[in-house]
Amino acid sequence: MAKNLVIVESPAKVKTIKKFLGSDYSVVASMGHVRDLPKSQMGVDVENDFEPKYITIRGKGELLQSIRKEVKKADHIYLATDPDREGEAISWHLMYALKLIPGETEKKVDRITFNEITKNAVKNSLKSPRGIDMNLVNAQQARRVLDRIVGYGISPLLWAKVKRGLSAGRVQSVALRLICDREDEINAFIPEEYWTIDAEIKVKSEKKPISAKFYGTMNEKLPINNEKEAKKIAAYCKKNEFCVHEVKKGQRTKKQPLPFTTSTMQQEAANQLSFTTQKTMRIAQQLYEGVEIKGRGSIGLISYLRTDSVRVSDEAKTNAQDYIEKNYGASYLAEAGSKKKEEKKIQDAHEAIRPTDVNIHPSDIKDQLTREQFRLYQLIWKRFLASQMAAAVYDTKSVKISCGNKYLFTASASKLKFDGFMSVYTDGSEEKTDGNLLKGELSEESELTLGELTNEQHFTKPPAHFTEASLVRTLEDLGVGRPSTYAPTITTLLSRHYVTKENKNLYVTEIGLAVDNILKDAFPNIVNTGFTANFESLLDNVEDGNMAWKKIIRDFYPDLNEAVKKAEEEIEKVNIEDEKTDIICEKCGRNMVVKFGPHGKFLACPGFPECRNTKPWYEKTGVACPICGKDIVLKMTRKGRRYYGCIGYPDCDFTSWQRPSKLPCPKCASLMVEKGKNLVCTNEECKHVMGNPEM
Repeated sequence: MAKNLVIVESPAKVKTIKKFLGSDYSVVASMGHVRDLPKSQMGVDVENDFEPKYITIRGKGELLQSIRKEVKKADHIYLATDPDREGEAISWHLMYALKLIPGETEKKVDRITFNEITKNAVKNSLKSPRGIDMNLVNAQQARRVLDRIVGYGISPLLWAKVKRGLSAGRVQSVALRLICDREDEINAFIPEEYWTIDAEIKVKSEKKPISAKFYGTMNEKLPINNEKEAKKIAAYCKKNEFCVHEVKKGQRTKKQPLPFTTSTMQQEAANQLSFTTQKTMRIAQQLYEGVEIKGRGSIGLISYLRTDSVRVSDEAKTNAQDYIEKNYGASYLAEAGSKKKEEKKIQDAHEAIRPTDVNIHPSDIKDQLTREQFRLYQLIWKRFLASQMAAAVYDTKSVKISCGNKYLFTASASKLKFDGFMSVYTDGSEEKTDGNLLKGELSEESELTLGELTNEQHFTKPPAHFTEASLVRTLEDLGVGRPSTYAPTITTLLSRHYVTKENKNLYVTEIGLAVDNILKDAFPNIVNTGFTANFESLLDNVEDGNMAWKKIIRDFYPDLNEAVKKAEEEIEKVNIEDEKTDIICEKCGRNMVVKFGPHGKFLACPGFPECRNTKPWYEKTGVACPICGKDIVLKMTRKGRRYYGCIGYPDCDFTSWQRPSKLPCPKCASLMVEKGKNLVCTNEECKHVMGNPEM
């Protein structure tokens, strides 16, 4: 009979860890949390200093009963849940659920953690057991209780004012606000014209010309705002001589990347593998918990996946250096003592995400992994190895070319001299360079003549829509949320239909706008990035033992409670209830009603379920189509993105992402559209901009 019991979180870990331990050890899984706040109520006793009311999670009763039987058989119990706040809290809840509270049981109970599921890591953790870290537990309790107070305080308000089934959350609401703000920026953006001038410069005794770009005067950069300015500069350049003003040769280095944190892994997996954040975390969890490898059984391939640290253990560094020297040569080793950027406060001081054994090359186990597992493991393996390799080195050449001693053109080029880490890992971006400039021998004595001179018109572009990757990067930069929250936050926004995704871009839906407007007006703190980021630093203080967790809740709750009461009285109900129309259902003759679905409004027969007839609902703008004269109406894409189009489609294909204005252009009488607080003419030859008198 096993004298020792190890309790982990998932069944996959059970299989991997069991083979590392002898017959004296039994390993079972808690399947995540076993106790939590009840779903049917807030579960926080506001009158009793915000004491949480924990209950056994529904469906976990039988599981706990089976674990209790294993506890009875064992003398020593090891709580081996994940090495972070959430894992620490799960161990603490297990202690209470299994009646293993210190001083109230004869059993020996210890907490162990390991950053990777390997034989050495697991064995070493057993040699250094500890007690439950209540600072970590309390940091998790503070987050859980605050999130519950926010959710249960605001969600019923959204149900009353918008529709049932909606929710608000601390990180979720900030993410929605960011997406809405970006949408507003894009909608308000007015392109500005600018021009570029490119010169083809012929060098005497050289076969091929070099390409140079207009920079400005001899003293400063000069923007070209319109065609008139461009033509004036071009005319001058065609009449005057070109000569080499300065030639600079040198070298530059491209630093090796840092190993992955959770957020950078999510970003790179999105950019290089087209993985969603949720998919990345799911596959990484599989690689961490254990994969069946021929001859080795179930082994964990990567270290713990929830981390914001770039620290790497000395042992992992040494193994990587040995691998690099053996397979690439000593010249590819990173310089000793090369410094990484200063780390911010890192949760639990984990290591970065890395392979547990750098000698397990991705190609060696490709046929034993799923395609998705292989691609993510390969990305992690390459990134880690690259982080321990030397920087790449480029030879560079830059040239300044003067024209008539008045204007300056520039040309630059670079050539990879030593690939360093790039022999293993690149981020997918390639540097474009002028090979002719590198090959040619250019000096201040070189004779130059002008070949072709090209003027080109451009317009500034609006900010890009958020993708999952760029949203994660922004949340991280703002200090909002933690590595474990990014994927579930984005998943919630999509599942609640606050946001829709098209071609990787995230767009706010009609229901998302309604929710954001309520939160922005009634709960400015909740959607304030500074407040949410500050909360994370307060949790760090709790984790460090410098603050009592309930103080955060005491300070926060009164303002939230007051804001909820005020919003209940002042915020008007968003009208998304069924609205009767004069449109007759052609199937049964009833008057159809406007309903609000996941992606917005639609027409439905009130005779459901006998009559299931539905139609698109188009909200009229009162503006005539500039092509055919029919009504322009508000429409939705299949995924819920708002746009304006002619009701005469498909006979007329007019569309606009911006709302059309009833006011015609005062200069050319063409259709104008709303751009933030301005109106912009849609006539390409006019593009008149004026303030919107209705704002």
